[in-house]
Amino acid sequence: MPEKIPKDIKQEIEKLVRELNYHSYRYYVLDSPVISDEEYDQLYHRLKELEEQYNYILPDSPTQRIGAPPLDKFEKVKHTEPMLSLDNAFSYDKVKEFEKRVKRFLGSEEAIEYTVEPKYDGLAIELTYRDGLLFRASTRGDGYEGEDVTQNIRTIKSMPLKIEEVSKVPAEIDIRGEVYMDIEEFEALNREREQKGEPLFANPRNAAAGSVRQLDSSITAARKLHLACYGIGTVKGIEFKSQLEFFKWLEKARFPIPAIVKPAKGIDEVIHFIREIEENRGILPFETDGAVIKVNDFGLQRLLGVKTREPRWATAYKFPAHQGTTRIKDIIPSVGRTGVITPIAVLEPVRIGGVTVSRSTLHNWDEIERKDIRVGDTVVVERAGDVIPHVVMVIKEKRTGKEKTFRIPEKCPVCGSKVVREENEVAVRCVGLNCPAQVQEKIRHFTSRGAMDIEGLGEKNVELLYSSGLISHFVDMYRLKKEDLLKLPRFAEKSARNLIDAIEKSKHTTLSRFLYALGILHVGEYASKLLAKNFEKIEDLYKINTEGIINIRQMGEKIAGSVSDFFNDPENLSTLKTLKTLGLKITNPDYEGKGTGKEKKPLESLTFVITGTLPQPRNEVEELIENLGGHASSLVSKSTDYLVLGENPGSKLQKAQTLKVKTIFYNELLKIIEQRKIV
Repeated sequence: MPEKIPKDIKQEIEKLVRELNYHSYRYYVLDSPVISDEEYDQLYHRLKELEEQYNYILPDSPTQRIGAPPLDKFEKVKHTEPMLSLDNAFSYDKVKEFEKRVKRFLGSEEAIEYTVEPKYDGLAIELTYRDGLLFRASTRGDGYEGEDVTQNIRTIKSMPLKIEEVSKVPAEIDIRGEVYMDIEEFEALNREREQKGEPLFANPRNAAAGSVRQLDSSITAARKLHLACYGIGTVKGIEFKSQLEFFKWLEKARFPIPAIVKPAKGIDEVIHFIREIEENRGILPFETDGAVIKVNDFGLQRLLGVKTREPRWATAYKFPAHQGTTRIKDIIPSVGRTGVITPIAVLEPVRIGGVTVSRSTLHNWDEIERKDIRVGDTVVVERAGDVIPHVVMVIKEKRTGKEKTFRIPEKCPVCGSKVVREENEVAVRCVGLNCPAQVQEKIRHFTSRGAMDIEGLGEKNVELLYSSGLISHFVDMYRLKKEDLLKLPRFAEKSARNLIDAIEKSKHTTLSRFLYALGILHVGEYASKLLAKNFEKIEDLYKINTEGIINIRQMGEKIAGSVSDFFNDPENLSTLKTLKTLGLKITNPDYEGKGTGKEKKPLESLTFVITGTLPQPRNEVEELIENLGGHASSLVSKSTDYLVLGENPGSKLQKAQTLKVKTIFYNELLKIIEQRKIV
């Protein structure tokens, strides 16, 4: 281990942790990914590589956890045994390395038997049976605690509500599996949603997860969900010797198991079956992004045990992302809610991974220039869980000379306002204050599922209300009357009443949802949740300075600046006041400060910064501070309570002296903890 970690390495690790936690939140909690699985895996493996090389692991690193916290809208359930995720192998060499690690750990060179099965791209679930009857179904959540979705899972017809047809019924058993949706059924569901003006699901996994997480189980029942059972947690009253024996028991007990299960003796046979599954991937009715390899013998599984995040006895081989070749018919600029203009490629429709793709993001103009993308080009398009697929490369050999370059627009394509590009930024923005595209995007964002969740205000209805002059700002929605809607096409008595009811219902919301709905620059759902944890009321943010935000762990300067700018703008504060007069009521169940009824922790409300070398690793000391209710910051400011000094303190000491921040040594920190515990 190097004595001193380079500053740039520490910064890269910290950045990776922030990014991965955000994407994990979007993927596991909101079912709304913004990057592909492949991009996530690359970031994750880079972080893991750096952590192992430099032994610098942050307490909130995704390598130290299994998933993401569960949603609050279902009762939380603790798993008797953690639902672990799997380590990934992206090449056959890595699969061979997996076997070497297994043999090395077991201290044996004997041939090992494995099982190979497709990796389903769905929602992980645990089914708990007591005395043969379904007792509870829960999602994986963070691996230790999930959501009780029993009523919804009961609607899946392929799942037995009672264990029958076996000679011995266990007193209790936890069966793990995956809820998924077939590709054809997913496309039919999206067609139906499009006709209703509802937002489309990104992929079958999101559709399955969204269906399971419905508060109304009749909606889940209307969706055609499937189940594949493949794992076991706690079991009492019966013993299984191997994975294959467990699969046979599941089949006999009428549980659905993976479509393909292959026993393999040795790693060469494992690779043979992986290739076989990959070759059949295109004809399988469901999405699969890889193959799962498990040591068959349960006794060996117990000997191998688990690491922090993954079992040592299993791994997942990930297939290359779905790709297709097509032609760019046109490139059009799309204006988002913050004014950013994004180039979108209009494609000749191509079927990729069971879904027809006709549009692809080109990200920004730097990307167009770097890849030399032109209208008329033949391109390779990749779809790997993205909301909008992306262009991987241009096949320049197929150029005819008729292709045309696409330049940055000088004016906004919607309102004709000036277009600017800030220094050191790739984003191109429209500066028009009243740009219709921005206004409509802001309204759509405000009403979206993760924000105010106003059902019935999809893209078409927002456009209709805006073009008719009924709304020009999201505040105007709370002034709408049923009589206004009845004058418009597409609205009858029932649909008008439903929309007014949905708007009325949205007046009761949480602080984290409301902050996200406001569309503050750089503030997504994760940052909104962090703010809600640290500020009890929306008024606590009024006139806040940057320093008051940046001390929150994982809040960077950009976010702090945006939040401060927003809540120091008189027009914004006036808008918030108007919303309250219109009946908006905001609660904050996420707040972790005083007055929550929670047991007070010794270091609650105290902020610490560490400088120099301590008697134990810094990350452990920071974790201790956080666990005891304190906040371990990396920046000395006026709101810092203590600077903890180690050997060879850095420039933070000088800043603390300038700001008159109290300095203490490590042993004094321990004394403070003990004293406050007694109090």
